[in-house]
Formats: sequence, structure tokens, C-alpha cells
Amino acid sequence: MTDSDPLSITLGVEEECFLVDPDSLDLVRDPDPGFLDACQRNAGPHKVVPELLRCQVETNTRVCTSIAELGEARREVRRILVETAAQYGMKILAISTHPFADWQVQGVTRKERYQRLTTRMQDVVRRALIGGMHVHAGFGNADQRVRVMTALRQYLPVFNALSASSAFSEARDTGFKSWRLSVFGGLPRTGVPGPLASAEQYQAVIDRFRHMELISDGSELWWDIRPSHAFPTVELRICDTVPLLDDGTAIAALYASLIRRLMRLDADGTLRQGPPVEIISENRWLAQRYGTLAFLGAEAGGREDIDDIVTRLIDEVSEDAEALGCADEVARMHDIIRFGTAADRQVDLYRLRRLEKSPHDDALRAVVDSMIEESTRGL
Repeated sequence: MTDSDPLSITLGVEEECFLVDPDSLDLVRDPDPGFLDACQRNAGPHKVVPELLRCQVETNTRVCTSIAELGEARREVRRILVETAAQYGMKILAISTHPFADWQVQGVTRKERYQRLTTRMQDVVRRALIGGMHVHAGFGNADQRVRVMTALRQYLPVFNALSASSAFSEARDTGFKSWRLSVFGGLPRTGVPGPLASAEQYQAVIDRFRHMELISDGSELWWDIRPSHAFPTVELRICDTVPLLDDGTAIAALYASLIRRLMRLDADGTLRQGPPVEIISENRWLAQRYGTLAFLGAEAGGREDIDDIVTRLIDEVSEDAEALGCADEVARMHDIIRFGTAADRQVDLYRLRRLEKSPHDDALRAVVDSMIEESTRGL
């Protein structure tokens, strides 16, 4: 694809990861301040930045023009993070909840914005011991990005199910595959946005919030998908952090391919907004609860297996995946469903260890160990 191509797409990924003590496998509450400085020195075209809680860190890839480039960029920045963490006696855990860490003992990063947010939100934000993967896609003009974003909302449950990695929290099996969304939902202005037809309509939403002195800018609309405040992109925010690099890149490939298809429909005048926000939100809950085993509400009536939904979606975007050079990555969705997500593997390993008579705490430590290994695989 070239920049002059009306269907060209640029991509970037943000990931929030945990810093783990290699002996206890618990979170590092107060990492050496030199760690982030070293990450930034080593980051090259990427970025490594602090998160609200000091036990977390966020990586940002450079802007990429293909899925192949994005995959390499993600590998580069993950490697930088893992190697630098090792120099400071830490390991990296790239999932969305730590299985047994206690949110009540974590420290907030000494940054004015985070201190102000904590003062305002109190325990709702302090207990947000969670991380996510955000995929940015740059394409079209501002109006088209808003129209495509509105059409993308119906697929949010699928992206959540495919990325699920937060089955455990506070030493408990939550019964959910993406518990992160339940925690994040305690904050205001989260979830599925309503339908929007233009950039002007989106700006009117921001202006109304600002007029009421509820937000300062669009970065405080924490929706599952949104126009980025800082970049000319649509930011997919519903995904859990995915430990396996190839799986995360495959999810980004599906996102890009779907966007390209919706751009074509928009050009033809056949783009549809999708189901009512209430139906999308219901399917979202089913996805976070059951993951790749979910049966979602279908437009034709009844429930539909997410495997069938993904199979149909892969077929629908096949032309676009070929054009973007990522057909193999998109086809990987079949493997994610067949072999499970990180959340599925966590639950399976925990139950296996308990059947083998391991104590509860040891079984949870085995889960952390396995996810650390996945977080470094392929580097």
C-alpha cells in the first residue's frame, strides 16, 4: 500500500505490561526510576512511558505502514522492555490482570495528571490494576474515520474475546475471560459509544462534556473505541494485553482488514451503523464472560457461536487481508479459537495444577510463570 492509495492504513500499538519480581512473582511496587530512563534511551523510534501505577509500564510502537512492519516493531519494543527489565532485576508480564497481586498496596506514579486523577476517582482508579492493548489505525479523513468507527462497534465483542487474558484477579478465578473490562467499567465514560455520523457530531460530544467542565479533552473519553485525541487514528481499546506476539499482531491484522472493508462500503454508500448500542453491549458482556466459547446475539435471531462469527468475518475480509498482505495473520484467528486465548490457558493450567494437588498459591504462581514465558516467546 502507498500513502496515495485511498485505502491505505497506518498502524501503531500501545501495550500496558506489568513489572514482576522474579523470585516472588508478585508485582514490583516501586521500581528503580532508572529503569524507565534506560528504556527510553534504548527505545529508538518507539516509546516506553510510565503508567498510572508504578508497577506498570506502557510501550508505544513507531508508526507502521504494513502488518509485517507492525509485527517487527512490536517484537523490537517488547525485546527492549524485557531486556531492560532484566538489567534491573525484573521480568515482564504482558497480560491484563496479575493473577494474585493486591491492588491496595500499589503506588501511584508521581505525576501531576495521575495524582489529580486519583484524588478525583479515589478507589475506582486505585483498584484498576489492569492493562490493555490499544491498536491505532490511521486512514481516510476525519468524517470517514468516525463513520467507520461507528460501524466497527458491532465487532468489539469479537476483538475482546480473541484477546482475553484476564481470567484471574486478587488470587481468584473470576469466572470471566476478560475481567479487566469489569474493573475498567467502574470509571465513567467507558464502554461502547453511541452511533456517530461525522467528526462534527463527535466534536459536539466533546464540547458538551467540556462545557459542563466534566473533561478537559477527548483523551478522557475512555470508550472501547474512539477517535484518538493525539493522532488522526481510530483507536481500538477493548483488547486485553496479549502475551503471544504473533496473536497480538494477528488481531491487529484483522482490525486493519476490517477497516479496509468498511472503507470500501463507505465509498459505495452501503456502510451500516450496526445494531443498537444496547445489543452490542450485551454481546460485549457475553464475550468478556465466555471468551472464545461465547454465543453472541445474532441479528437474524437467536445466538451464534463466536467461531462461526469469526469464520464468516475472515471470509468477508479476505480480499482486504490479501491487499494488505496479512491473509496468514488473519487466518490465525482460527488457531486462537481452536487452541484458546491466554485466559483459557491460564484457567486450564491452574485447574491442572490443582488436580495434581498443588496448593492454590502455587498453582497461581505457575500461571504467572507460564504467562511470563509467553510474554518473552519469539524475541
